[in-house]
Amino acid sequence: MIRRILGLSTFLALLASVSLAASPSTRKGEKIADPKESPRIQLAILLDTSNSMDGLINQARTQLWKIVNELANTKRDGCAPHLEVALYEYGNDSLSAESLHIRRAICFTDDLDRVSEELFALTTNGGQEYCGAVIGKSIDQLDWSPSGDDLKMIVIAGNEPFSQGPVDFHESCSESISKGITITTIFCGQEQVGIDTGWKEGAELAEGSYLFIDQNEPIVSIPTPFDDQLSRLSIQINNTFLFYGDQKAANEAVERQAAQDENALSAAPAAAAERAQFKASAQYQRASRDLIDALASDSVKLEDIKPEELPAPLRKLSHEEQLKFIKTKREERQRIQKEIQTLTRQRQEFLAKANEKTGDESANTLDTAVLQAVRQQAGRKQFTPPAAQ
Repeated sequence: MIRRILGLSTFLALLASVSLAASPSTRKGEKIADPKESPRIQLAILLDTSNSMDGLINQARTQLWKIVNELANTKRDGCAPHLEVALYEYGNDSLSAESLHIRRAICFTDDLDRVSEELFALTTNGGQEYCGAVIGKSIDQLDWSPSGDDLKMIVIAGNEPFSQGPVDFHESCSESISKGITITTIFCGQEQVGIDTGWKEGAELAEGSYLFIDQNEPIVSIPTPFDDQLSRLSIQINNTFLFYGDQKAANEAVERQAAQDENALSAAPAAAAERAQFKASAQYQRASRDLIDALASDSVKLEDIKPEELPAPLRKLSHEEQLKFIKTKREERQRIQKEIQTLTRQRQEFLAKANEKTGDESANTLDTAVLQAVRQQAGRKQFTPPAAQ
């Protein structure tokens, strides 16, 4: 199935809406997904960063949090699986010829702040776009799940012939689907040009979807009365995180969290609001760094942490005082999460009414067509998208 999409943001959001979630949100009735036991969604995003792709990168940056929020609401048997995202760039002259102008920006991770950080660090520079090669590297270099129950997807976007480069895309795409990894191709340009240059064939070989977009289509976000408050709450909730362990890494986590708040706000008020929504969900857990999440998941015991690896506010407190401090921060976080969730529902209702008034073409026609194409992939693994719940 082929449908035109007005922008990468639209496609990515729809792709997300029919994929899996990282873990459930804190809303009543949802099951907490154990990363060790739950099915996974593994999504590798391969972006062309040659000169003409600034619009593509900006769309991806602006819509990242919308993507993961949609993922968060797709479930299997009422449970939201664990999400891992990887990011590659290709076609950039700043990358060495020896690497075939390809770079793995980040391997599979459930730390979406790191994915955002890497997206905002991307720059464009003219180069040679080797689709077959970057697909091959993503298959070989990433730690793909061996389970046939997990949903494994590659999404590649670009605007040059799919056949460029020393690696035959037929071989890469065939290898991909042989390992249960589907490939969705997004051609930045006219539909027939993408078909003529192999993008549709690549998707078909790997049992994915072929889509084409205008990468320079500006993101049009409807402002809402709730955006500013959501952005403020997103910053406030940061004060409830107690990063522990290696202090250099803990400090980096604090700085990264704040930097991605700023990046989202600079992209669009809507992006900041959507990031706030994600931060109020269980998907945004930091058990590997945040003491509150770590204790809640039983991945660490307070008494086992070395004094020098405790969060600074806890180091001079007694054990009882530490527990009281942690309890206070946890309750503060829960309060802010509830505020964000309430405002998010109000924001979504506002947007739904606004779209009804404007007759948003992408929402009324194109979205439906793309959802049908991508739901087929999620349905193979018995996952249910939000619209069907």
